[in-house]
Amino acid sequence: MTRLVWDKVGEHYYETGVDHVALFPMGAGSDGVVKYGKGVAWNGVTGITESPSGADETKKYADNIEYLSIRAREKFGGTIKAFTYPDEWKACDGSASPAPGVTVGQQARKPFGLVYRTLVGNDVDGDDLGYILHIIFQSTASPSSRDYATENESPEQIEFSWEFSSTPVAVSEAGYKPTCCMELDSRTVDAAKMKAVEDALYGTESEEAKFLTPDEVIALVKKGN
Repeated sequence: MTRLVWDKVGEHYYETGVDHVALFPMGAGSDGVVKYGKGVAWNGVTGITESPSGADETKKYADNIEYLSIRAREKFGGTIKAFTYPDEWKACDGSASPAPGVTVGQQARKPFGLVYRTLVGNDVDGDDLGYILHIIFQSTASPSSRDYATENESPEQIEFSWEFSSTPVAVSEAGYKPTCCMELDSRTVDAAKMKAVEDALYGTESEEAKFLTPDEVIALVKKGN
């Protein structure tokens, strides 16, 4: 038998940063079916916080003992912080434009999908060890405040912040419940299959960025197995 060993060289792992953020607004297509539109790059994102909630425990008693414990369904949401946002985000934030340069607020909020990466590092390779690709499904943003302040000797740019909540989508894979999020780890997923997923989500020279369902992601990763 092998004794457990702590703090091996190369096993001081950590996760950091956020980049390669892509937004996929949802809307009705020409056929009237609501679906994800083409993806757009979102520059200036300073942070994305994932905030699962729910799954509260309810204890049940019988025969004068704790008989079982039931967990409520888990919810998923989070916060997006950014210095700026693409024009396509306005509809997700409840704004509409009746004419170029004119914005009307407090309109219907479009749902959206979100894709981004976080870097994975260790004590040997630093931040170049790998990354995790995050996919967030069918989300809507809540109204948010904006803090405007006068310029002074210590100017600061405005940092926008939006809270969002997500609705679970179906996963056809046997044994899996609907989900709001998926993660792909570049250290584990085959490089060619990881590239296939990213090429679909981020686009190529010949193909537009396209949002994927959980089943489509799983099919790409399992292809050839």
